Amino acid sequence: MERPKDRDFVETVEGLLFCVVGYLHPPDRVTAYLKYVPDAEGKWRRGEVSYARVIPYYHVSQVENTYGFLGERHPEYLYDCPVRNITVSSVPRDRVKAYYRPRERLESIMKDPGDELESKLRDLVALLSGLAGLDMKDFGVTGSILTASHSLDFSDIDLTVYGREASKALREALRETRRSDGVIQPFTASKREAWSRSRQGRFPLGFGELMEFAERRWNYGVYMDTYFSVHPVRTDPEIIEEYGESSYKSIGSVRGSATVADASEAIYLPAVYGLEDVETDSGHDVIEVASYEGLYSDMFDVGERIEFSGILERVEGRRGIHRVVVGGAGSEPSYIKRFV
Repeated sequence: MERPKDRDFVETVEGLLFCVVGYLHPPDRVTAYLKYVPDAEGKWRRGEVSYARVIPYYHVSQVENTYGFLGERHPEYLYDCPVRNITVSSVPRDRVKAYYRPRERLESIMKDPGDELESKLRDLVALLSGLAGLDMKDFGVTGSILTASHSLDFSDIDLTVYGREASKALREALRETRRSDGVIQPFTASKREAWSRSRQGRFPLGFGELMEFAERRWNYGVYMDTYFSVHPVRTDPEIIEEYGESSYKSIGSVRGSATVADASEAIYLPAVYGLEDVETDSGHDVIEVASYEGLYSDMFDVGERIEFSGILERVEGRRGIHRVVVGGAGSEPSYIKRFV
């Protein structure tokens, strides 16, 4: 059985739809956040069931807002995790009604798309696989298309790509398309500006800093007037940590700067940057920064100097280290940005 992976979806016996987060899952649970709930007034629809989105966008503050709903109505989906030493939302395996895997859903669509958006998805994947020299099995589809609850009026295309080498190949192909007037288009300057302004209240970053992030983002585009995003996901052999091998404990907040020494794990979520020449206000020997906020994934290159603010975490067990966590549950506003 394929292991649970970031951006898979889980449907519970009550019909709640959760999105899987990361790769650290207890033996009897799947770590995931609540995304859609059945609601007669909802904009998403599958068959006779309408769904409402519980969070307007993915951000740790929004995920934590769902804990109140779950605590009142479905406390069985809250878990005091002894490995992370925090409360997280997760689905017990005996409460799983259906499990949705992006590659399986895409394979079905490639054979027989069910509507206009699915046909566009099929054509986009065929185009991207050709540009990057990849196989169809390197791709999947997540989001509302994965659960067949998408809308032809407003749904985007959210792709997954599996494995580091496939992700790097696709990254270079998408960057190359931006240097030509192809069918895949990046955001215009006005759209980058709108994107940056919409995120000013979500992140402790200035408008100019957000514009720089907008310029650096590679994993999105516009295809035939439809926005699409790409999300690298680990393959089974690339999942290198078993649940319980290490434990994580917050020991306070930390600010500092460092030079990126290793960005090979930054393409995934959580995005992990190995550090050198670290300076912090904590006095601890920090060797990496891990971001659970996708904004910071694959944004900084080896040799770049970065500034960070986050939670100082002690890792015990398989790896005895200190690291900085950005965008983690229970954290104060945190960030990674280029050191100026």
